[in-house]
Amino acid sequence: MAAAQEEPIWQPLSMLAVLSVHVKEGGTAAREHRAALEKGRFAPRVLDDATVARVKKVFTQTAEDNALFAEQGRRWAAEDLTPVQRNQVERYAALVAELQRETTAILALADELATTTIETVLATSDLELGVEALRRGGTP
Repeated sequence: MAAAQEEPIWQPLSMLAVLSVHVKEGGTAAREHRAALEKGRFAPRVLDDATVARVKKVFTQTAEDNALFAEQGRRWAAEDLTPVQRNQVERYAALVAELQRETTAILALADELATTTIETVLATSDLELGVEALRRGGTP
């Protein structure tokens, strides 16, 4: 992938507001995705392997993008900033950190949900399913 090896185009400080909105919206979307996926914890067999694989692919790319957003923030923070600009850059960095936490949580949840997909459950013996249900505190 040649594009992944290219040097990112670092943005001037004048793009701070635009990127802040983008990262904030990304955080909101990530929270919504995580909330939807959380339902899968209590409803095994709801998701299939393809859905979980897609979540992993999308949020792995998101994690890579988050690293670029974080680096952009570090570059801005290293500039000679006014107190107002410094405050805005710090808010941006906090938004990026929140997006990174959400992305990490989603990837961990996807790994967990991969063990309870439709295909995985269908390939599991009744005994194993019963033991798992009892472990979760439910009924087989």
